[in-house]
Amino acid sequence: MRIGLPGAETLKGGSLKALVVTVLLSVFMFQLLRTVGLRAFSMASETYMSGTHSAAFVTCPNDTVAKDLARGIVERKLAACVNIIPAIKSVYEWQGKIEEDNEVLLMIKTRSSKVPALAEYVRSNHPYEVAEVISLPIDQGNPPYLKWIGEVVPE
Repeated sequence: MRIGLPGAETLKGGSLKALVVTVLLSVFMFQLLRTVGLRAFSMASETYMSGTHSAAFVTCPNDTVAKDLARGIVERKLAACVNIIPAIKSVYEWQGKIEEDNEVLLMIKTRSSKVPALAEYVRSNHPYEVAEVISLPIDQGNPPYLKWIGEVVPE
């Protein structure tokens, strides 16, 4: 019994062409899958438990406070990333009056288990009497990004 590809002498004209085309397409498809498809496949095969990570939000009075808090949060591994979003306008009620202020927003990506420690850090280092710290669980996202958050922020 012979295993492998048939010899050219056993193939008739059309069969040889079909074999060559099949082999060439296979090589091309393998390269395509290697460069594009396997990456997409590996992203899809990663698993993520909904709510494991959270996006937290903190408002700050200015850019200096925002940068100081963001740096402290990341240095202490309370979050993997903090985005500083400038120039927001906040309208809120405080001590019976409607207030309007320019603020800076921090968008913080972390593990949900770190939110209490994050809130404590913000309360201890924020100039507001009552600092905003709210968080929302992340239901879905880009698996490699979510994996990165988990790698940067320890349990």
